[in-house]
Amino acid sequence: MISLSAAFIIIALIIGSIRQLFTSLEIDHHMFSYQIFITLVLLYTVVMIGFGLIFATLSMQGIEVFARTLYHESSTWFQEVERGIYFSGVTLFTVGYGDMMPIGIGRWIALAEAVIGYTIPAALVAKVWQSSK
Repeated sequence: MISLSAAFIIIALIIGSIRQLFTSLEIDHHMFSYQIFITLVLLYTVVMIGFGLIFATLSMQGIEVFARTLYHESSTWFQEVERGIYFSGVTLFTVGYGDMMPIGIGRWIALAEAVIGYTIPAALVAKVWQSSK
């Protein structure tokens, strides 16, 4: 029950962070600014950590969300969070090293994260282009 509540809170934070990109980014002088860069870094960080915590929570509950090609032992919560955030970053930035792959429900979660990873830069470009008119 706590895991489900934590997952909903994390999803709400991710949605709120993405909403921030669309509502309050004001672009001064129609140029890419330091403020926009920091906002994007923070947005990607929130999304990556949020999805990483979802992956780690599900994994600790015994739900397989990703498979590792390397041998692994039972792990602590911290190690699962570390693996979850790593897998989340690889998915969000579409790197795909090949050492981990989504399985089961993890495929759909990874797909949703990849869509967000592709949408954020497109939304920024559209916003900058719209503001420069």
